[in-house]
Amino acid sequence: MSLQLLTNARIVDGTTDRPADPVNILIEGGTIREVGAKVTSAKARVIDLKNRVTMPGLIDCHVHTIAGVADLGANATLPDSLVMSRAIRIMNGMLMRGFTTVRDVGGADFGVKLAAEEGVIPMPRVVMSGKALSQTGGHCDFRGRFDDRPTPKTGFSLGALGRICDGIEESRRAAREEIKAGADFIKIMANGGVASPTDPIHFMGFAREEILAIVEEARNAGTYVSAHLYTDEAIRRAVDCGVHSLEHCNLIETETARFAADAGAVAVPTLVTYEKLASEGASLGFPKNSVAKIDNVRLAGLKSLEIMRDAGLTMAYGTDLLGEMHRHQSEEFVIRGRVLKAQEIIASATHIAAKLCRMQGLIGVIAPGAHADIIAVDGNPLDDLTLLTGQGRHMPLILRGGAIAKRKNLN
Repeated sequence: MSLQLLTNARIVDGTTDRPADPVNILIEGGTIREVGAKVTSAKARVIDLKNRVTMPGLIDCHVHTIAGVADLGANATLPDSLVMSRAIRIMNGMLMRGFTTVRDVGGADFGVKLAAEEGVIPMPRVVMSGKALSQTGGHCDFRGRFDDRPTPKTGFSLGALGRICDGIEESRRAAREEIKAGADFIKIMANGGVASPTDPIHFMGFAREEILAIVEEARNAGTYVSAHLYTDEAIRRAVDCGVHSLEHCNLIETETARFAADAGAVAVPTLVTYEKLASEGASLGFPKNSVAKIDNVRLAGLKSLEIMRDAGLTMAYGTDLLGEMHRHQSEEFVIRGRVLKAQEIIASATHIAAKLCRMQGLIGVIAPGAHADIIAVDGNPLDDLTLLTGQGRHMPLILRGGAIAKRKNLN
């Protein structure tokens, strides 16, 4: 296997508030073999990272790789070939921003995951839920109030965000089918949503018994349930039912945040998507009725970060962008920086995110045995989070599994 030696690497990984002392990183094939001040190899290709900060590849825990257009429901009407070609472009853009792993929470299938692993076109590795589960009239039902066509149960196009299931038995079967199809975890729509037409934000998705059944199926398969959630009531109910990953959480309140923290749950705020839907959504085809819902959750976003931080609720990094708005993926760092410390935000996109992806020790860390997912940054993101924005312009080196996705102005 080929050997690479990264020298003078000052690591920033969210575990401390300053860059570590310089070390060398020896990479064999796609894996980090050694890390230390005295590590060397006469056979390795050397890349000197002096005067730069070295980070684990970033992890985005809330993406929809198949959302090539902003009108989320419209993606399901497109041919699979077109959806996949757009997904490849979207994911390549993510990698060029330094995101070496993404967690797809509704839409991607196992073929998307395999395409990322084959590496014909450089893309992040994919952790996925498969199709998200929704009840009739919920956040995966885009039929509209006057569309009475039967709800499809199977055979979804690649562009579909999710699938409909009603009742305990249907919900169990849907969870089992997604796990059989390769899902790493199960995603449910347990609250109303912005993008869907018939479910206001306060809408409670699924009956309690249905959620319990889906949680049981996930646990039987050795994994967990992630839930789309906004309101405090819905979040509390989901945690009480055993849901582990809490997506969005804009309207969470202090008592529920503490309850979730005590239960060991993880929140995944996604503030950048509301900012960009408000400013760009209408011009990019986001439905008018959906645009009207945005401020219900957008205006509470920063306050929710304060509440969750003060309650000790662990937060992972997520963005939830759609269509052309994917280019704003890294701006979530800056938005969170209005409330949280840079170290906390970097941790959310490295080792905390890795744990939520069930890949701790393999991603989000620079250590022996981990995947060689590494980025170099011109400057210190602990002092300036904007260095992680700009479509990767401040990242002269991006490695994904040891393969060089980008190398610029390095010896």
